[in-house]
Amino acid sequence: MPARIIPLATNEIFHVLNRGTGSIPIFKTQYDYQKFIELMLFYQNSEIPVRYSKFLSLTIDIRNQILKEFAKNKKHLIEIIAYCLMPTHFHLLLRQLMENGIEKFSRKISDSYSHYFNIKTERKGGLFEGRFQATRITSDQQLLHVSRYIHLNPYSSFLVKDFVALEKYPYSSFPEYINNSPVSRCQKEIVLNQFKKPEDYKDFVYDQADYQKTLDQIKHQTFE
Repeated sequence: MPARIIPLATNEIFHVLNRGTGSIPIFKTQYDYQKFIELMLFYQNSEIPVRYSKFLSLTIDIRNQILKEFAKNKKHLIEIIAYCLMPTHFHLLLRQLMENGIEKFSRKISDSYSHYFNIKTERKGGLFEGRFQATRITSDQQLLHVSRYIHLNPYSSFLVKDFVALEKYPYSSFPEYINNSPVSRCQKEIVLNQFKKPEDYKDFVYDQADYQKTLDQIKHQTFE
């Protein structure tokens, strides 16, 4: 496997992307999406007191309690700033907190999810298209634009039909950003602190929604 060109430096933020090999669907059911999100929350931790296989045998209440304790301890490989899961790929906006944190986190969730998905669908071989892609965020402006791009993905890809549906899309951090979700999974303040209120961030996202949708259409037409 070739060496990564971009070094993954600690305390830096990266846009991490991976997709199914040959762009095959990697999320087919609601449970698939929920499984991947659970893996993200579980494996972001650097000190895990119980194996994931054991974790799965626990009741939902105990599992949620363990995840809450993880969040309190904050002994994390990475911070999740934003995310969006799509049928064939995923986008993550991550800050690396420990050396090789993103590599370890990405390997663990990819291996664990691939194992689950292959057993479930009776398939063999690699699920993801090789190594994940990572782009370093070098400015606040880039951070804002990448977060917007990530959150607009379901809309620009025509997975949801309008903004109302986008605000309810359950496999993205966008509902959390605009106070439309009871869960809190992301360290979103680094983005939201650049706005007076969450509604201003929502306006910022929607300001480029149709433009991003047009670009997405052009991209698909070009590669079809």
